[in-house]
Amino acid sequence: MSEQPSRPRPPAPVRWAGLLVTLQGAVAIGIAAVLLIRGLLGHDQTATSGYGTAAWFAILGGAVLAAGIALIMGRRWGRTIAVVAQLLLLPVSWSLLTDSHQPAYGVLLGAVVIAALVLLFSTPSSRWMADEYGQDAP
Repeated sequence: MSEQPSRPRPPAPVRWAGLLVTLQGAVAIGIAAVLLIRGLLGHDQTATSGYGTAAWFAILGGAVLAAGIALIMGRRWGRTIAVVAQLLLLPVSWSLLTDSHQPAYGVLLGAVVIAALVLLFSTPSSRWMADEYGQDAP
């Protein structure tokens, strides 16, 4: 029987980013559930749009949730999905701050997104990613 080498734990910033990204994915899945229930109960007059939006939130939320869990577990592939999700959420935060007149949600989302990006691009995170390729990071 051959034993698999143990995977070293990812650095703390990667795990913290994973927690934030997992939270984002869980919120998206929750929104999908609410939209689906509203559609089934007839509260949404444009039910097909509600179902489509629910499916969109479920698919993307599931991917973000999987990426967050992957980061917590030390899987490097989760970082790419997490970074793309954060970059896509930046304009959403701006929209909440300005056009949507929801500044509290905009500030909260913006703080989470910026914190996740800082953690994902921190020096320990970059070194961790570079270790996979046998390169030195700054």
